[in-house]
Amino acid sequence: MRSHRFRLLSLIILLTVAALWKAGILLANSVPFNGDEAIVGLMARHILYGGERPAFFYGQAYMGSLDAYLVAAGFAVFGSQIWVIRLVQVFLYLGTLATTVLIGERFLASWEAGMVAAILLTIPPVNMTLYTTASLGGYGEALLIGNLTLLSGLAWIRHIQTGPAKRSGMHALLFGFWVGLGLWANGLTLIYSLPMGIGVLATLLAVKPKSPTRWVGIPAAAAGFFLGSLPWWLYALRQGASSLVAELLGNNVAVETGSWLARTGQHLFNLFVLGGSAAFGFRPPWEVRWLALPLLPVALIFWLAVFFLSIQPLRTGAHRLEHGLLLGVLLTFCAGFLFTSFGVDPSGRYFLPVFWLCALAAGAALVKLKVSPHWKYVAVGLVLIFQAWGTVECILRNPPGLTTQFYTPTVYDHSAYPQLIEFLDQQGETRGYSTYWVSYPLAFRSQERLIFVPALPYHPDLSYSPRDDRYEPYTRWVAQSDRVAYVTARNGELDAYLRQQFERLGVAWKEQAIGDFEVFYALSTAVRPQEIGLGSARP
Repeated sequence: MRSHRFRLLSLIILLTVAALWKAGILLANSVPFNGDEAIVGLMARHILYGGERPAFFYGQAYMGSLDAYLVAAGFAVFGSQIWVIRLVQVFLYLGTLATTVLIGERFLASWEAGMVAAILLTIPPVNMTLYTTASLGGYGEALLIGNLTLLSGLAWIRHIQTGPAKRSGMHALLFGFWVGLGLWANGLTLIYSLPMGIGVLATLLAVKPKSPTRWVGIPAAAAGFFLGSLPWWLYALRQGASSLVAELLGNNVAVETGSWLARTGQHLFNLFVLGGSAAFGFRPPWEVRWLALPLLPVALIFWLAVFFLSIQPLRTGAHRLEHGLLLGVLLTFCAGFLFTSFGVDPSGRYFLPVFWLCALAAGAALVKLKVSPHWKYVAVGLVLIFQAWGTVECILRNPPGLTTQFYTPTVYDHSAYPQLIEFLDQQGETRGYSTYWVSYPLAFRSQERLIFVPALPYHPDLSYSPRDDRYEPYTRWVAQSDRVAYVTARNGELDAYLRQQFERLGVAWKEQAIGDFEVFYALSTAVRPQEIGLGSARP
């Protein structure tokens, strides 16, 4: 039996290694600051300095603004900087590692299993590294809240089974709170809360003696749920719940055509081939390219062995409830991915809980495997080397680096932003138009001196979605300006179109190439995108 001091020291060392690994990635400047992350930063700035209280990510009602509030707290301490946004993600991830150890101890009855899982997550695959470093509005929170949901739910179940039912109120309150907070922060947490809720209900129905007091936790859980999800309900009262439910079910990404069977078949392919290969670090989530190829077969064999070894606990029935709850998380994820519109996106962000579950399974399997500990150390060490190797490969290939962009036309070199900002300041071009993937990073990096509304298309065919324009005050400020410029990034078709339209209108202008950016400035007349068939004028 390990001593408490030994366990605490081991956890501190593990968290320190994880923090140092994250610090190295950030110091390598290998994670581009893209549009979605810039919106989180802008929201945090508006919360802290502008008194705004947004309930959801600007322009949609799928992810709550919890991440922005946490970043605002970071800005209050360290200032409004990009690295602070990433620092928040680092702390969230360290919390996920610590709670993973607790889940190993309480769900798998093995502190060692939890530690092995956390070790595999300390230097994780590229996909896990990416989405727990760059913020997209709530995926780091989803992992931590999911863990806390499981821990509080299991504590409630055990109290129902072994303790006076009337004293289960605090555990029920915490469980309800984490479920509600997760619903608001990121719908991905439903894969944790749904099976856990079923587990609680099944326990309440099965417990003996069937005293009425066993239900006393339900009101507390309901109170916690409404408290945690309060921003969700306030928004629903103001704007209606239909849009919230629609986005929660993935209707905002419902772009597929064809029969239900064909769509489900494509989702199945995305789940096991594209998503699975990204989740385990066999390829970067943004492209099909094998990583750390010499060690890839070793990693593949390791995870296949984990799969077969993990079947045994289910057969033996030991800790059946706990194993069933973890399996329920995986099954809920698979069902949600296969049968909702989220299955169209195999990019990797939705697969974070899958690798986390597999790391737990690996911990449980290795602890029970009757081989020399040295072979276990070697196996885990090789997998860690594989994961680190793949991540370093991506860091050295910059651009794109560790990017959240999977659509080639939106990938560009960010290193020229300081020169772009300096040029626009010198020319007095503080208002204008650009694309979604340039507008918001430019606004954040310039401390909102330079406001360029995302009214331009980033697709080569010049197709455009009004959803790109996320923040109405920016749109209003630019509309009120009698001087505007246009900034594009690696879009020759758009550049040619702008030149053609300016010539058609008889407008004089100047151009300046700055890295991957093209700046159209000093326009003799302020031209609005709608006048040249762009922005909201396009279907």
